[in-house]
Amino acid sequence: MTAPDSGVDGGAGNGDPRTGGAAEDPTGQEQRSLERSLGLKEALAIGVGTMVGAGIFVFPGLAAGRAGPASMLSFAVGAGIALLVALPTAELATAMPESGGVYHFVSRGLGPAAGTLVGLGQWSGLMFAAAFYLVGFGYYLSDTLAEVGLSVGEPVGVVAAAAAALLTAVSIAGTRKSGNLQKVIVAALVAILGVFLLYGGLDATGVFGAEHVPEAFAPFGALPIFTTAALVFTSYLGFAQIATVAGEIREPSRNLPRALVGSVLVVGALYVITIFVATSALGSERLADLGEVAIVEVARELLGPAGAVALLAAGVFATLSSANASILSSSRTVYAVSRDRLLPDGLDRISERFRTPHVALLLTGVPITALVLVGRVEVLAEVASLLHLVMYGLVCVVLIRLRRERPAGYRPDFECPGYPAVPLLGAAASFGLVAFMQPLSIVIGGGLIAASLVWYLAYASRAADEFPGLEEALAEGGSDDT
Repeated sequence: MTAPDSGVDGGAGNGDPRTGGAAEDPTGQEQRSLERSLGLKEALAIGVGTMVGAGIFVFPGLAAGRAGPASMLSFAVGAGIALLVALPTAELATAMPESGGVYHFVSRGLGPAAGTLVGLGQWSGLMFAAAFYLVGFGYYLSDTLAEVGLSVGEPVGVVAAAAAALLTAVSIAGTRKSGNLQKVIVAALVAILGVFLLYGGLDATGVFGAEHVPEAFAPFGALPIFTTAALVFTSYLGFAQIATVAGEIREPSRNLPRALVGSVLVVGALYVITIFVATSALGSERLADLGEVAIVEVARELLGPAGAVALLAAGVFATLSSANASILSSSRTVYAVSRDRLLPDGLDRISERFRTPHVALLLTGVPITALVLVGRVEVLAEVASLLHLVMYGLVCVVLIRLRRERPAGYRPDFECPGYPAVPLLGAAASFGLVAFMQPLSIVIGGGLIAASLVWYLAYASRAADEFPGLEEALAEGGSDDT
């Protein structure tokens, strides 16, 4: 495995015309590898920041309307399914700790055709998700200003586009800067949510003597718990983004499993506690009536106007952190797919000054900036969830294949516990949840998969003969604890 700063990326040697002006290290070797500048905290921040995102502010009212207080079990079920995928992902990530994440695992494990489908799906899905988060950021920022008497109308599209451009510029300037920004955003977000949930939890358990209207735990029965789990699973998409930047994480054998599993556990606990506090404070019926603004009204009920402002500010941080992590991860997918020549030459260029994939970042950031001006990308964000579920299922399939065949060089530093039950259940749950999606989302998602297949047949298949095989990927991986 190439050392983090030796400058040689596994897929290319010296003199590759695709490097785009790569710098040279003191030994004369070409610096084409991405900098390993992300530690455990930064990796956790990427996963937690993405998963907390808009979901913790949008879903409580919708989930309570479907399953009542038992919707907290829906979030627990979602976290359980995410763990079934996170554990196989952690094993594969320590065996092949390279940028690209899910794309890298599937393309090496199942071949270039599957890799093209997953790579293009992951790239487009993250772009549309980032645009969705940034539109939410524009609304939250506007509402926050209005709450304190600084109404400036609703320049949502302009604000969101400016944020997209700024986040892209920060990412181009360096992964360390983007990682540090993510840490600050997530720290502020968790601090605000921590105070809210601590006070709300104490209130819900009667410490302050407040009286709450008794309510049946599962007023609509058991089935809505699982259908609601399918709805809210989109809240758990961010953990796999940690694997997407695996090539930039220090001590991957230790930090990757901790970050993948830890982020799911932290976010799952936050969601369950949030539903408990929200249903205790306002009741499921009122939460359902309030819909997507329910959590802000819970804060107003518990902490007054200051609490509402604080939660609105948390919404600003949450949507911004989700967008930041999505832009970072989407660009790394473009970088990885182009490096394999499944996309045109040049998209995997690395900035000589910043050592970041600046072309891939521009190819991600510019479309996102355009998408946010449209403003209505909710359906596309749901389709992104469908594409992610397909990718997660394929990750579990790859792990099963590697465990059964045990190819030479497959030496993960972390092994998924409970094999083969965990990856089998992870694959079944991921593919199964697709059936709970809206027909329109299934049609659009299927269309995107079909379009990716056409791209492979028309362009990417020409690289199939030279496509890096599984053995090469495993040889490049190994243990890298620098």
